[in-house]
Amino acid sequence: MSKIIAVSNQKGGVSKTTVSYNLGACMALNHGKRVLLIDADPQANLSKYLGYEPDRSPTMTQLVMTACMNGAISSEITESAVRHCEKANVDYIPSDLNLASCEILMTSALSRETVLKRILSENVTDGYDFVIIDCLPSLGTMLINALTSADKVLIPVQTQEFSMDGLQALESLIQQIKTTINPKLELLGILPTMVDRTKISKYCIEILHEKYGGILFRTSISRAIEAANSAKNKIPLCLSTGKLSAEYENLTQEVIERC
Repeated sequence: MSKIIAVSNQKGGVSKTTVSYNLGACMALNHGKRVLLIDADPQANLSKYLGYEPDRSPTMTQLVMTACMNGAISSEITESAVRHCEKANVDYIPSDLNLASCEILMTSALSRETVLKRILSENVTDGYDFVIIDCLPSLGTMLINALTSADKVLIPVQTQEFSMDGLQALESLIQQIKTTINPKLELLGILPTMVDRTKISKYCIEILHEKYGGILFRTSISRAIEAANSAKNKIPLCLSTGKLSAEYENLTQEVIERC
């Protein structure tokens, strides 16, 4: 049975997309896992990272529209939206800017919290060891859908001033989803990102450790130009020889252990 991981933080710029891509790539390339990446963000940065070019096949936008209007969606339709990224050896469903308008459609849909869950049916996900959802920086309907679909939530937190603002609201939403809709939902861990040698970065990690203890990943992700180069060249960090390569390998091992 696959594990579905939502990578979420309502604050933007905390490396959600970089984490989603490189965690999935490391799982596939270094650990032989079958991975499906889901771009649930209208900015579609994950899709660009994966090398997606618009074609005639459906994107997440068309899948959401179909599920909203018809109530049900066949696994065949979802599977027709799946592409493959050779460099990362992962499958993925891309997004586009039109997904933003789908949130309005979702608010009036029957059982609006389960639209994505219907798209990611067991017939679709059972072919994978891990499904990783790159969530948009929001506490809106699409995020609620991601949390309703997921087994685990991974929260990247930038170790900079104001970076932890809003974490409490996200934790509260996770608890509400767990209580009312998705009892299997669990917090996989808090991941410090963009870590550097500054005092504020060190202070943020100390605060995170005090508050979350064992929920905080042992691994942290450094601030490095390698990440920008990886996104530009669309090459997974685990294929490089720098610091980030080792960090993503360690993170991947932790995630697999925790799952």
